[in-house]
Amino acid sequence: MNKDLKDKVIVITGGSSGIGAAAARVLTGMGAQLVISGRSGETKRLAAELNCDYYLVDYTSFTAVRQFAQSLLDKYPRIDVLVNNVGGIISNRRMTEDGHEMTLQVNHLSGFLLTRLLRERLEASEGIVINTSSAANTMGQLNFDDPESEQRYSAMRAYGTAKLMNILHAMEISRRFKGVRAASFHPGVVTTGFAREGSSIVKWFYESPLKNLFMISPEKGADTLVWLITSEAGKDWKEGEYYYKRKPGKKNKQVNTGNAQKLWEASEQLIEQSKRKTW
Repeated sequence: MNKDLKDKVIVITGGSSGIGAAAARVLTGMGAQLVISGRSGETKRLAAELNCDYYLVDYTSFTAVRQFAQSLLDKYPRIDVLVNNVGGIISNRRMTEDGHEMTLQVNHLSGFLLTRLLRERLEASEGIVINTSSAANTMGQLNFDDPESEQRYSAMRAYGTAKLMNILHAMEISRRFKGVRAASFHPGVVTTGFAREGSSIVKWFYESPLKNLFMISPEKGADTLVWLITSEAGKDWKEGEYYYKRKPGKKNKQVNTGNAQKLWEASEQLIEQSKRKTW
């Protein structure tokens, strides 16, 4: 494990709370130059604590994501690590300003777009991309004929499908990007606020006093993320793999190279369609 991250630029989206914030604290202590994004005042507070740069970014807006990407390209000559960590459960089917189902855009499409916009910088830096997925990926169901869940919507199925997409996205990054290594991971059931927009049952579970009986701390949840960043790809972990507690995790049966390639192409088409709608 490399405990000296001096001069390494690490971008953590959704880095103002939960596992993102926990990882940011650890990595800052190792000397890394952290950049975090979030959408609340907590982002600025944590940035002040860690003496790091921050950006307020709304992942329901591709325009905001594009502006964020341009800001990163303008300021940082290299990006060593990109952590796509934004995500959450949305209780009912809602559409974004770009015309996409919100769970799909927030959990997958916006991170996909950011990664694509940073591709040349990541390749030049021989960087690492890590996607925060979930064990919920096993509940997902890819349907390329209905990517926006128009036919029927279930909050947990939509979330699980997006987490499945996070795994497939990381697999395909490793194949398409030159010199860039990618992986995904499940942090565990962590006491975070990611379910604030979920159904009443999900919110109750995450906000109930009983949560401490079933959930782990953000610090424990961030362990695999920190391990992926500080260990050696190809030796300690396999490119394109999905991890839980530093070991390969249980994956949906739809995880395969064919679906990874098909999802990449479908994601590009969805983003291009929204450009035609809004630009």
